[in-house]
Amino acid sequence: MTAAIHTLASLAQANGAQVDPLDTPSIEWAALWPAICLALGAILLLTIASLAKRWLFEGFYALFTVVAGLAAIATSIPLWDRVQDGDGPFSAVAQAVGVDGFSVYLTVVIASAVVLTALLADGYLRREGMDGPEFYVLMLLSATGGVIMASANDLIVMFLGLETLSISVYVLAAMHRRRATSQEAGIKYFVLGAFSSAFFLYGIAMVYGATGSTNMVEISSFLSGQIPLNDTALLAGFAFLLVGFGFKIAAVPFHSWTPDVYQGAPTPVVAYMASGVKVAGFAGLIRVFSLTFETYATDWQPIVYALAVLTLVVGALLAVVQTDVKRMLAYSSINHAGFILLGVQAATAQGTSASLFYLAAYTFMVIGTFGVITVVSRRGDELTTLDDFKGLAGSRPVLALVFTIFLLAQAGVPLTSGFFAKFYVLEAAVDASSYWLALVAMLTAVIAAFLYLRIIVAMYMGAPDGDDPLPELDGPEVEVPAAAGLALALCLAVTVFVGFFPQHLVDLANDAIPVLVATAP
Repeated sequence: MTAAIHTLASLAQANGAQVDPLDTPSIEWAALWPAICLALGAILLLTIASLAKRWLFEGFYALFTVVAGLAAIATSIPLWDRVQDGDGPFSAVAQAVGVDGFSVYLTVVIASAVVLTALLADGYLRREGMDGPEFYVLMLLSATGGVIMASANDLIVMFLGLETLSISVYVLAAMHRRRATSQEAGIKYFVLGAFSSAFFLYGIAMVYGATGSTNMVEISSFLSGQIPLNDTALLAGFAFLLVGFGFKIAAVPFHSWTPDVYQGAPTPVVAYMASGVKVAGFAGLIRVFSLTFETYATDWQPIVYALAVLTLVVGALLAVVQTDVKRMLAYSSINHAGFILLGVQAATAQGTSASLFYLAAYTFMVIGTFGVITVVSRRGDELTTLDDFKGLAGSRPVLALVFTIFLLAQAGVPLTSGFFAKFYVLEAAVDASSYWLALVAMLTAVIAAFLYLRIIVAMYMGAPDGDDPLPELDGPEVEVPAAAGLALALCLAVTVFVGFFPQHLVDLANDAIPVLVATAP
């Protein structure tokens, strides 16, 4: 196509026509390989399933997805080395997509969420009679959008990544056709998500009207060099963009979808939403506000401060009054979003690094948590009330112990990754003089601890109803599929290892501070 365009331009010049030289963007394909691995994996998996489904062995779809996720991680390692030790941050597609430590770090986190969720989904989908490529294809496409958000250098590219991420998850939430609550969750998530996307687009339009560009480099340069004539439009743009990002990260008051969707959606989907989708949402929030709008931090910090307070308090208080474990953890996820907002609100390199540490640590502990629920909920995916976990320690002591460690990590107990995650964001808030916000966060952490202890007490001290140690719907006893067991083991290993040796992840988070790429290579 490019050769044909050049040929037509040459013919036009030969006939005396004035033709401007073509300005084609430079593309560094090697830098796009992580996103390509995920997107191409989705396309190949769908193609293979269409042409050779009858010859595929059991577990092929999950294995293929795991390989695609690992390929994205493997291709990210050379980019990390190049950014840290070689050329530094660079542009992959003109100034629309940038590659820096931030984008590579979060790409690995999102790809890890894909790998772990695929392992959880393998046994779940067969148990529910839903085995097929659809779940894995949609998750790979969604992860592609998340990777694009982490590396976006333009607000339009950010929106494209956001929609690619979201549309796939809308369908994933409604995948369980035999559960009305799943379809209700998908519809609710879609309607409210479309509403938030409209706000996001209005925000882009407002920022463009105030600065004359959607490119983050040009916006940052404009804001640091002069005061916009239409300051009201710029501030309105900040507010609208925060609505769009606030929906994705489940920040209060944009959280209303979270409890119902978490309760109704298939549990492995919830594991991915609480990890990969939340990571992508915070990636966009940090890249746009902490980086692009850094010079206007005093204008948007109070808004994020208020969002953090509401998110912390509402998430903790409403979690303790729930009786369904998935709804409990939905509000817990909201509370965790409030903690991550502490680092964003600080608007410092230390705050950003603390948020990145929290996102990586939380990804593994929350996938492990929902992994246990995936197993215990059994056929029908409906045994998720607190009563259904009574006596779990007596019938499945190892599973109960693993679940306990994940819950204690979310509570911030020492010698787990959750302790250091909370400590670092609190430290960043204190260093930014946000003392009252740090105090509110610590108080809500104590309240939320009661939630996790309720579940632990039910497992170890609760008396199950009936003769069966775990009453069942219509399926067998609780069984841990091999793939799910591997996912739980990996999550447990990371949660405990980071709890004992946090410095390794701290160093990576410190090296992953986002940078705007101003020039193409």
